[in-house]
Amino acid sequence: MMGRPWLSLWKALAFIILVAANAHAGSTIKVGVAGPLTGDQATLGQELKNGAIIAAEEWNAKGGLFGQQIEIVWGDDQHDPKQAVAVANKFVNEGVVGVIGHFNSSCSIPASTIYRDGKVVQLTPASTNPLFTERGLWNVFRVCGRDDQQGSVAANFILRKLKKRKVAVLHDKTTYGQGLADETVKALEQGKIKPVYHGGITQGEKDYRPVLTAIRQSDPEVLFYGGIYPEAIMLTKQMRELGMKTIFISGDGVWAKEFTGIAGKAAEGAFITFTPDQTKIKEAQGVIKRHKEKFGAEVGAYTVYSYVAATLLFEAIAATRSTDSVAIAEHIRKTKWKTALGPIQFDKKGDVLVSPYVVWEVRGGKFVEIQ
Repeated sequence: MMGRPWLSLWKALAFIILVAANAHAGSTIKVGVAGPLTGDQATLGQELKNGAIIAAEEWNAKGGLFGQQIEIVWGDDQHDPKQAVAVANKFVNEGVVGVIGHFNSSCSIPASTIYRDGKVVQLTPASTNPLFTERGLWNVFRVCGRDDQQGSVAANFILRKLKKRKVAVLHDKTTYGQGLADETVKALEQGKIKPVYHGGITQGEKDYRPVLTAIRQSDPEVLFYGGIYPEAIMLTKQMRELGMKTIFISGDGVWAKEFTGIAGKAAEGAFITFTPDQTKIKEAQGVIKRHKEKFGAEVGAYTVYSYVAATLLFEAIAATRSTDSVAIAEHIRKTKWKTALGPIQFDKKGDVLVSPYVVWEVRGGKFVEIQ
């Protein structure tokens, strides 16, 4: 008679454990992916989206993480810093383990403090402003390079390859665009060159002819633009409409098929700083092939970067067998990674130790790596 109550208690405990185990097995590990998924920069958001989808599908196909499937939670920041903060708060409240994103530096930087406070690791595939990693946050990483590196490459190309001295500098007043323009100006000034014009435009406007007319009066040989491709399309087309033969140079935000496709002849001869040709990286061939099979298109500028960022996060979760963000961040920082972009290792700030930039030229409607 004395054994029966204990037997019932053990049965009840076993049932509770079984229910809890089943509930755990049925749950998912949530990961946020954030960027401009709609609007005029939707192409860039789609690049991040596709890379993360391929990475998650690969891991889910082999069983996920500790038997749980990876669930991607989407965040459309529309390249608006306020919307990015709203997305970050939404992600934290939904319990995401990590975030792939955002795309724009103006979104990644304010969102990163929300993620820090919410104990979420953030890996951006594309935000290049130095400030993202310069504030000493424990939770931030970027798999791309920085604007101070990119601006130096642009300035050296202008001064040493093109041998031009009269340079106008324009930007879109965003954290990325102005940051890249300012870094280029710093590098130009190291070469004893002061821009003949230095100013900003507003994103989304349709007529930049007044500012271009003002720039034309300074008779520049080169116009360097810090910004994204929608405005670069307008600028190059309107430059040529005004009869300006000024050389157009910009950064990675303009490396998009829309720039060459929509700007057409106006884009011919433009120079863009970006990373070396990803299609020649042997480690990237798998994701490039899967992207073609799944989406019927070539990868974009930051698709592979997004895939790598997502894969690093998944591998760190698997290696630590934990969803503890501090443990994941420490593992990411101390590990020498083999990725689809080749070997990657992070410094204490969360920047990659090696991030080469080269110069591309638009020739025959295509980007051609030239240096």
